[in-house]
Amino acid sequence: METKKKSRILVADDHNIFREGLVTRIHSHEFFEVIAETGDGVEAFDLITKLKPDIAVLDISMPGMSGLEVAKKCVEQGVTTNFIVLTMYKEEQFFNKAMDIGIKGYLLKENTFEDLMDCLKAVSKGRAYVSPLLTKHMANRKRKVDLLRENTPSLRDLTPTERKVLTLIGEYKTSKEIADKLFISDKTVNNHRANICAKFELKGKNKLLHFAIEYKPVLQSGEYEDHF
Repeated sequence: METKKKSRILVADDHNIFREGLVTRIHSHEFFEVIAETGDGVEAFDLITKLKPDIAVLDISMPGMSGLEVAKKCVEQGVTTNFIVLTMYKEEQFFNKAMDIGIKGYLLKENTFEDLMDCLKAVSKGRAYVSPLLTKHMANRKRKVDLLRENTPSLRDLTPTERKVLTLIGEYKTSKEIADKLFISDKTVNNHRANICAKFELKGKNKLLHFAIEYKPVLQSGEYEDHF
């Protein structure tokens, strides 16, 4: 019988006792192994880019770089690690910022260890997981997305590639970076940009970038693809 491959986990939290407890508990699970730990944001970024763990569990507040800054920088550099935020912050602004970056899991430190295990299992299978204590934030976010979608019915007119291009523009990618990521030419990317601008009647410098940033939650990774 084939043995299930363990998911490789990095844990970053500047509270040593809390982090040590997380590492010990995660190590005790048969499907996960902690390959690195740190209490510093800059070191977390360096370790993630070097070791490329399957999942990184990050505290928001850390010296050097916050967990959200670490995740954002990794995403911008094309790192494929999935991110879970484990934090004390219940405020909706932190939650929305994390979702906009593409965080897969958002847990509060007051959640139980079983919740963390459920989150790790979900994220390791490619699913998102949000603390049951934050269902209100999820509902508010969905309402915002629905409103954005209703106010811009032309979103439905985008081709699948145009959606990908628009999403990457919202991640501050250049045409060259988008071309490399989608395996198309720079010229094709610029044609897609022009088509998107025409469909939304966007004129003027940076209008497309501002639009892509505003509508990024609607276009993100599979979470809302069924709306199109």
